[in-house]
Amino acid sequence: MSEQEKAAAENPVFAIEKIYVKDLSVEVPNAPQIFLDRETPNINIQLQTKAQGIGEGIFEVTLTATVTSKIEEKTVFLVEVGQAGIFRVQNVPSENMEPLLSIACPNILYPYAREVVSDAVTRAGFAPVMLQPVNFEALYMSRLQQQQEAAKDAPGEATIQ
Repeated sequence: MSEQEKAAAENPVFAIEKIYVKDLSVEVPNAPQIFLDRETPNINIQLQTKAQGIGEGIFEVTLTATVTSKIEEKTVFLVEVGQAGIFRVQNVPSENMEPLLSIACPNILYPYAREVVSDAVTRAGFAPVMLQPVNFEALYMSRLQQQQEAAKDAPGEATIQ
C-alpha cells in the first residue's frame, strides 16, 4: 500500500447513507369539537436525540420532535416525528464521536423533521407549526453540564467539610 493510499484510508469519513421517517404519530383526540374552539392554543415542543451503532462505522441517529397543542387542559393535537438517518463515520477520534452524533447529525435531520411536523399538523386540519431553528451544540453542552453536576451530587461522592 502506498503512502497516499494509507493516508486516504486513515482520513476521517462522514457520510449520509439514508434519511427517513422512522416514526410518525398524529392525534386529534377532541375532534371534531376542537375545530369549533376559537381560543389560541399553547404549543409545547420537545426534542430528543438518540444514536446507536448498527454496524462497523455505521450509526443510526434519531431526532424525535414531539409537538403538543393544548387549550387549557384540553389537547388540540399531538404530533410526534422520529426523523432518522444512517451515517457512515470512520477514522474519527473517539473524543469527537459523541459531539458528531449529538450535534452534526441532528443538525442534518432537523430540517426534515420540521417539514414533517408542519405537513402532519396541516393534514390534521390546523395551521402549520413552524419549528424555530435549534442550536444543538448549546443543547449538547447543557446536557453535559447537567451530567457533570449530577455526577458531583451522586451518592457516595459526598465531600465532608
